[in-house]
Amino acid sequence: MARVEPRQAVPVTWWLLLLFSAFGSARPAPQVSCYFIFGDSLVDNGNNNNMASLAVANYPPYGIDFPGGPSGRFSNGLTTVDAIAALLGFEDFIPPYANTRGQALLSGVNFASAAAGIREETGRQLGGRTPFSGQLQNYQQAVQQMVNILGDEDTAANYLSKCIFSVGMGSNDYLNNYFMPAFYPTGQQYTPEEYADDLIARYARQLKVLYNYGARKVALIGVGRVGCSPNELAQRSPNGITCVEEIDSAIRIFNSKLMRLVDEFNTLDGAHFTYINGYGIFDDILKHSAAYGLRVTNRGCCGVGRNNGQITCLPYQAPCPDRNRYLFWDAFHPSEAANIIVGKRSYSAQSPSDVYPMDIRTLARI
Repeated sequence: MARVEPRQAVPVTWWLLLLFSAFGSARPAPQVSCYFIFGDSLVDNGNNNNMASLAVANYPPYGIDFPGGPSGRFSNGLTTVDAIAALLGFEDFIPPYANTRGQALLSGVNFASAAAGIREETGRQLGGRTPFSGQLQNYQQAVQQMVNILGDEDTAANYLSKCIFSVGMGSNDYLNNYFMPAFYPTGQQYTPEEYADDLIARYARQLKVLYNYGARKVALIGVGRVGCSPNELAQRSPNGITCVEEIDSAIRIFNSKLMRLVDEFNTLDGAHFTYINGYGIFDDILKHSAAYGLRVTNRGCCGVGRNNGQITCLPYQAPCPDRNRYLFWDAFHPSEAANIIVGKRSYSAQSPSDVYPMDIRTLARI
């Protein structure tokens, strides 16, 4: 197998300037002082690196287009939250919690963990991971450190109330739970409606913990079109092109309930929750892929088997050379090109349907 080397590292500030030139604007001054991230492999940036887990991406060709090479990001380059952080004006990437403590926490930290879910058991067949409940425990410990640094709880609460929080959970509760009957009984125990109700009830309790520990400006990222991933196309699509409606229809049920959850949380004192329509944004990219410069939408840039989706990127596997033309990087995860599009539309809505009730740029101004 051909060995692929990560490209030469470049300074982060140069990379962000390059990103903003692609967006057609200069990097603005920071709009908020801190950004906290929760989620799964779509935004994990290295928290799983030292775990006994199959859900790791700290080897080439992952990171082939990222400054410094492989970092633990499940992408050839930037993730959506990297793009959002840059658009918020941060000069550097938000660091992973795994190696961030003390004063560095004040500008924000990434708690995301690949294979994590809302349910505790989600992703267990992959080994180590930190479910959302564990990410919240890590956040609570970080808050205590920030209280000690800032002097008292009131000062810390005031500081955190101005931060941006993004939470993207639920993908694995479908991909690595409900639609994986060989490992999990949930697909037989619940109808899609019942399962979505169960997830939302758990999610609401977890998000209340986040609120109780200071989060006020919270972007909830909806689950994307998992049924269109190369892995699901390889396993379930008759022609390798048609997205799997059984999966996508279940996800739409969850997302509709998540939007209603936003309304419920916005009745809490000082709360400003918003929903990012990851499903709708991704659907639009699929339908108008050529307009975004994407030519391949049904197979991974690297991987093995049908659609390059039956096995994900192998260590040192040579990926496709034209990565910016691929919607998917591997069997499950979007390419950097797609992540930048989603990040940009999450930050500044291109369509009214992209967000509800506001985009992240508006959330930052509140």
